[in-house]
Amino acid sequence: MPKMKIKKNDEVIVLTGKDKGKTGKVITAMPKEHKVIVAGVNQVQRHRKADAMGNKAGIVTKNLPIDVSNVAIVDPKTGKATKVGVKLTSDGKKVRFAKKSGETL
Repeated sequence: MPKMKIKKNDEVIVLTGKDKGKTGKVITAMPKEHKVIVAGVNQVQRHRKADAMGNKAGIVTKNLPIDVSNVAIVDPKTGKATKVGVKLTSDGKKVRFAKKSGETL
């Protein structure tokens, strides 16, 4: 599998599925599984029993992972989906940039 170019705290847009078009911030990136957890996307509700630890019973909403191929970085200039490129700066550092606008991420 190719290396994941989406990192934690990136602003992404969902390209496919029930949440298509939604945007959110990446909470967790899981490169080994090739998945990301995005705030407000792919949410499910789970029923939870009370336990001895003091957790109350009720319905809990949680975000499930979504495959990284189904999300794209939001271009900082246009607000639309873009691919991510990597280039070297003059001082030798690697920098990620949006391919559509050329803005650094």
